Amino acid sequence: MPSSTQTYAYLRSSAVRESAAGRTLALETSGGATPAGAAANPRFFSGFLTEPVPSAVALLAVADVAATRYYMPRASYSLDPVVTANGDRLRFESFSGCCGVYARLDVLAPGLDGDEVGHGTTNVDVNLPLRRALARLGGMDPLHLVVGPEALEVKTFDGRFVEKKVPLPERWVRGFAEAQVLAAGFELRAEVPAAEAAAVLRALPKSSGARATHWVVPAGRTLRPVSRPAPGAICLPGPERLLTLRQVLRHASALRVYAPIAAGQDAAAVAWEMALPGMRLTLMLSQDASRGFSGEGGVLNDLATGSAADDAELVSVLLAWEPRVDVAELARQADLPPERVRAALTVLGTGGQIGYDLAEEAYFHRSLPYSAGRVEAYNPRLKGARALVGEGSVRLDGALASVGEGDHAQVVRTDEEGRLSCTCLWWAKYRGGRGPCKHALAVRMVRDAMAEEAR
Repeated sequence: MPSSTQTYAYLRSSAVRESAAGRTLALETSGGATPAGAAANPRFFSGFLTEPVPSAVALLAVADVAATRYYMPRASYSLDPVVTANGDRLRFESFSGCCGVYARLDVLAPGLDGDEVGHGTTNVDVNLPLRRALARLGGMDPLHLVVGPEALEVKTFDGRFVEKKVPLPERWVRGFAEAQVLAAGFELRAEVPAAEAAAVLRALPKSSGARATHWVVPAGRTLRPVSRPAPGAICLPGPERLLTLRQVLRHASALRVYAPIAAGQDAAAVAWEMALPGMRLTLMLSQDASRGFSGEGGVLNDLATGSAADDAELVSVLLAWEPRVDVAELARQADLPPERVRAALTVLGTGGQIGYDLAEEAYFHRSLPYSAGRVEAYNPRLKGARALVGEGSVRLDGALASVGEGDHAQVVRTDEEGRLSCTCLWWAKYRGGRGPCKHALAVRMVRDAMAEEAR
């Protein structure tokens, strides 16, 4: 698994600090992106959390995901959560060490009381002493939140900082791109009150094996487990990965479940969202516990589109750290069809610039605080498809296409709805469940190029 070393440089460690004025949750930031450009230690917010204890517990849940490997558990470095300030909210995001669980805490405007929220993305330091302090928080006292160093504090450090060096797996970076593509295809499948949600979560197995898949069906005000897929059933792949949500149960008002509307008999990714006062905490699970988001292949079709890269450059200029990216408005501003804007957003997602908010059914803008420009290079099917096209190995014959030479040639078929299938082993194994094979991608590239030339 390719990886690089990510260095976090903080002016000091994050902490819960006590003073005569009360408690302050001071979250230190490391190098990130802002509208003014790169910043070593950006400052995004200073004010009060309207719900201190639920906020602390939910932030701890995001940190717990970052510190956990659900598949083949072993000691690993904890990757500090990413925080994005979108002008009216703060979003804290993380992936598990195995890249099979994505967590996000959205602290919305009702959950914040203070200065205006800034714009930008960075990492926040969540260290072990801070985790212990968050776990101990209680009472009704107000909690002041500072995201980023205070200007006066910066002047007193004289260049001293806290540095963390951790390996950053490329699949963790790629997971951001794949998760937003999957989420954009989800629909709200169930909503249950907090009391029923507590019963459902407490009934989940603590361990069910790496490839265990469970199913639930909405039944009135709750979710009822079933032994196999049934009409309306929702997949729970590796359900023990949802146990992190238990720690926020006493603060929740409702549970919402999002999933593909037509998953059929196969396992599928799923997202569970806890509605908290002024906040939303979401956990998204990959298709099974042994399979991270990075290998899903959902971005490949859009990356293979000839115009997507150029469109992405134009669309990126129009993004403005918005909490809600309006595809129709972007299409109007860019003078592009909405489907091309969506493809461009997928391309931008491979660089970490786009996320997807299930509750609002909208994309949002962020920029990962580390290099994500090599994501496309780690998609071997895309590289293989481009090589096939470059070698002239694609021969079209109506709805059929031959890809490759001699005994290694594969046949790609296009059905009446434009869907592609292939005779290769990849297609036989996954049937499109992990994105297209390199042969289907190559055929799509050639057909798109021909269509563009014909215009």
